[in-house]
Amino acid sequence: MDITTIILLFFSTVTSTLINSIAIDSIRANETIRDGETITSAGGEFELGFFSAGRSTNRYLGIWYKKISNGTVVWVANRDTPISSTLGVVRVNDKGITLQADDEMKWSTNTSISVKNPVVQLLDSGNLVLRNEDGDITTSKDFIWQSFDFPGDNLLPGMKLGLDLVTGLDRYITSWKSVDDPSTGSFTDRLDPNGFPQFFLSKGSIPWVRTGPWNGRQFSCNPESNPNGIYTDEFVFNEKEIYYKFDLINKTSAVIRFTWTPYGELKMLVWNFHDQVWIVYMTLKVGDCDHYGLCGAYGICNINSSPRCQCLRGFVPKFPEKWSRVDWSSGCVHETKLDCTTETGFLKYPGIKLPDTRESWYNMRVDLAECGRLCLKNCSCTAYANADIRKGGSGCILWFNDLIDIKGYSEDGQDIYVRMPASELGDIWRSRTKKHIWITIIPIVPAGVVLALIVLYVLRNRKLKREEKWKLSSNSLALNKMKPEDWEFPLVDFKSIANATDNFSPNNQIGEGGFGPVYKGILKEGQEIAVKRLSKNSSQGLDEFINEVSCIAKLQHRNLVTLLGCCTERGERILIYEYMENKSLDSVIYDEKLRISMDWTKRYSIIQGIARGLLYLHQDSKLRIIHRDLKASNILLDHDMNSKISDFGLARCFLGSQMEANTSRIVGTYGYMSPEYAIDGQFSFKSDVYSFGVLLIEIVTGQKNRLFSHPDHSLNLLGHAWKSYNEDKLLALIDEVILDSSNQMQVFRVIHIGLLCVQEDPNDRPVMSQVVLMLSTKMTLPHPTKPGFFMERKLRDTNQLLSKTNFSSCNQLTITSIQPRQ
Repeated sequence: MDITTIILLFFSTVTSTLINSIAIDSIRANETIRDGETITSAGGEFELGFFSAGRSTNRYLGIWYKKISNGTVVWVANRDTPISSTLGVVRVNDKGITLQADDEMKWSTNTSISVKNPVVQLLDSGNLVLRNEDGDITTSKDFIWQSFDFPGDNLLPGMKLGLDLVTGLDRYITSWKSVDDPSTGSFTDRLDPNGFPQFFLSKGSIPWVRTGPWNGRQFSCNPESNPNGIYTDEFVFNEKEIYYKFDLINKTSAVIRFTWTPYGELKMLVWNFHDQVWIVYMTLKVGDCDHYGLCGAYGICNINSSPRCQCLRGFVPKFPEKWSRVDWSSGCVHETKLDCTTETGFLKYPGIKLPDTRESWYNMRVDLAECGRLCLKNCSCTAYANADIRKGGSGCILWFNDLIDIKGYSEDGQDIYVRMPASELGDIWRSRTKKHIWITIIPIVPAGVVLALIVLYVLRNRKLKREEKWKLSSNSLALNKMKPEDWEFPLVDFKSIANATDNFSPNNQIGEGGFGPVYKGILKEGQEIAVKRLSKNSSQGLDEFINEVSCIAKLQHRNLVTLLGCCTERGERILIYEYMENKSLDSVIYDEKLRISMDWTKRYSIIQGIARGLLYLHQDSKLRIIHRDLKASNILLDHDMNSKISDFGLARCFLGSQMEANTSRIVGTYGYMSPEYAIDGQFSFKSDVYSFGVLLIEIVTGQKNRLFSHPDHSLNLLGHAWKSYNEDKLLALIDEVILDSSNQMQVFRVIHIGLLCVQEDPNDRPVMSQVVLMLSTKMTLPHPTKPGFFMERKLRDTNQLLSKTNFSSCNQLTITSIQPRQ
């Protein structure tokens, strides 16, 4: 071998090594990608190459995340034509991209345009594009082909879901068959352009779920999915295109994607940079009322009703015998037949998911008043509605067939006006008129009658107070008479509990809450339990006991403590929980010895667990729940230091669109109560957010809000944190135990989030869905305003309660009832 050949081989090897070590984002004509080789987008966000799904050995050409969640596939080329070997080859020529294996064409872009200098490039958006080398990479107009036009089971920022009316291109989602098989699955999410456009999720060829039409802000009757403003979404609807898409406002602050599971669930996933996992920010599961046409024509489905389906007012079941068998598919018909020769009008149904609009007529330039007149003129028109509910928005939808797939009632719904015979409208008008007459008469009722009512009210109150003395014993008797099925989980006999706790031995006592002691127990099967025995002598606690049983029995979440059963024998009120080996957060975080083991990683994990549990209570649980007593002693820690929210005795359940309430009985723990609740008795989901904010600052500092003291001022912990934030002295705020183990910028961010949560005005505080995003992403945080209850206070030396260094709210000030003396 001569010297020239050796030099050529040397440079060839060096060149090949350099090419393989440098991230290449594109390939050109006559270049290839073989199994084992990849190309990476310029910023390193995505990678293209061959992969196998799950336990399958088949090979596919796909795109996956590179920087984060390496291996999470977002697009597959040959999903229905897998390769059984590792001999796949990707080539680029003037006709586009081809994928071959074993001399067989497996997939191609199948473009009709011949490209002179073709370039295939993977962009940082996750889009694989084919363009002419002279084309502009910044505009999609120069893309001859792009993977974004052929989605799989993921919708990424910037992708369009819908129709190009000029070219006929239909962009739609199809689920994978299974986690091991990316081939076309059972579920398809597709835009239907007939009538007023809407999306259908179909199972095979059968409509499964319908989104409802876009109303200017969201799809009809679908909850607001973007309350935090981290991204923008839009529905474009013109002569050339109809599509939905979303875009991130700040592409560096968060990573978000929508994905459709093989089981038909739509999930919005957000990447948690700290834990390096995807967290489910939102799940649109298919509930009873989401199934298409469940209640038939003119039937309305309400998730809070039993039975689920009812006929619209003025309608009756078409086949009553079928409805009695819970078969609602036949729907409803007018109780009084519509006749165009007689007078008709419209009845308003508020807050519903608009019916199927495939057979509707629409005009976006017609306002609601004109829409009603148009429907009234046409004998075949059955209903009308406003197409755009934004302020100043217009648009008219008219229906000419039976109204199908109606869901209600919801704060996210719309109003529809249904055509009715005037005779039925008259009955409705008369009933409303009677109501108005009474409203008019009441102010002129003789003063003596009003006075008599007041006297009766006072006498009744006195009677109730006398009855209060024996209320406890009668209520205990009522508890004993309740059936096991009323509790929705097991009733445990008293003897078993006594045996498990060694007859409630003081040696087994592990704590004491506001209503009684808590014992550790071991059942016959060896299962460890925590037994909360409510004191018989306390006049308080019965309502809280019933409330906890009815509330927590319906809850299932990894960050909520599990209630295993209860006992009501012999007048007892006993709750049985899963045993938490590491007890409560306050017993660890405030203990001088134990807190040394609580490094920042553990504390941050605890914070995230509390946030996820609270998000579940506020947004995702069957009943929307306000905890009302969130504090360190009510956060329990299991064997692995996972945090679990406990003690639901004071919780309040909300249904539907209710967001807040008032009470004359203020219950909770000072230091954690929001100002609007402690002062005015007004509580909402933002009350829990305030308590969570206090917890964040306590966890970071290792200090209690109410017992905090500082030599330079008399502020509580919130006031001190606010002062440190404004003076840029947050480093001095951090618990010295975690200084070495912490990511200081992350700790500063948690303090910032805590201050946002404890702002004085509830409207300024974030909701928990926003808090979870703030904790798990790098989104920009707004500046907080002044917190509530941070004013200076005078601590007296004679106050022995505050002078106890081991004072904990869990055993001395759990419940506070602010009521006037009798």
